[in-house]
Amino acid sequence: MPALFGQTLSHDELMRRVGDLSQIAGIRMMTLRDGQEDGVRIADIRSGSGLRFQVTLDRGMDVSGAEFKGTPLSWRSENGDVHPSFYDPRGLGWSRSFAGGLMTGCGISHLGAPCDDDGEELGLHGRLSNTPATEVNTHTRWDGDVCTFVLEGRMRESVPGRRNLLLHRTFEITLGESRVRITDVIDNQGPLRSPLMMLYHFNPGWPLVDDGARLMLNASSTQPRDAQAEPGLDDARRFTGPIGGFKEQVYYHDLRSDSDGKSHALLVNDALDIGFSVSFGRKELHRYIEWKMMGEGLYVLGMEPGNCRVWGRAKERAAGDLQFIEPGEQRTFDVEFGILEHARTIQAFISSHNLT
Repeated sequence: MPALFGQTLSHDELMRRVGDLSQIAGIRMMTLRDGQEDGVRIADIRSGSGLRFQVTLDRGMDVSGAEFKGTPLSWRSENGDVHPSFYDPRGLGWSRSFAGGLMTGCGISHLGAPCDDDGEELGLHGRLSNTPATEVNTHTRWDGDVCTFVLEGRMRESVPGRRNLLLHRTFEITLGESRVRITDVIDNQGPLRSPLMMLYHFNPGWPLVDDGARLMLNASSTQPRDAQAEPGLDDARRFTGPIGGFKEQVYYHDLRSDSDGKSHALLVNDALDIGFSVSFGRKELHRYIEWKMMGEGLYVLGMEPGNCRVWGRAKERAAGDLQFIEPGEQRTFDVEFGILEHARTIQAFISSHNLT
């Protein structure tokens, strides 16, 4: 039964108290109407626990603005939720429409640094985040006294004669909870095998990211991406206030999995008494990347599970690590994010997953 506003209520008890479930939670469809955001479809979702977030349906079903009981969760860029018609696929042009938000999807056949690979000129982080969803569907499901809100849609990456990949994304949110489950099923509907690169670019920002906040992991090792990140290795998981002229630092953490095959990352802010967690299947998403950006304005932590590094498809291929999806094959990726409130709950999560 859902726990709502200090009470645990059955379906019948809850419905006696509200005119409609939308009074406290649910999914509402909206459309933005200003500037470069004009025409972008939004799914506005409230779980009833104080968690509220927006899914940008025309931007790969990314998670844009998000808050918990009025506390902002995500870093937001000055670009806003730019309509995909403004997308620039060349080089670093992806950044011109990068909205930040709580989660940006990168992929499907390429992500990371721009490169030339297999006769293709590939821009930063791929096309997924600038692909509108089709067959968007929402529904509310009651199983006894448990209520689940479901949002789903499909994004296709296709080049006739080269690839035809269909991604079916599903969000599931249980009434009264502060956890969100994302399930992505990728189907190769073309006649040729295709590279498969997926990354979930979570972007918590201030006030979650602040002086004294810390990233907790169960990691067997940590490697800096490059010489720029190497001097900060000892403090990779501790955060300061904004620093003028800060240069990004990127780290690869080799995470252990629990008995369920999942790995976990937790951003803790003791001053707010809040933790932000990201959990994912270790077998499918075997890379975990930290983007530490303590710059002024660009003040954000990237918590990024993926199935590849972020150096681009050409280098991933050259290293022998590039993954492929065969014709007719389906691949499933499961990711969950959530809010933990109060020190006792946060500590229980840390202990149960051996985070340090």
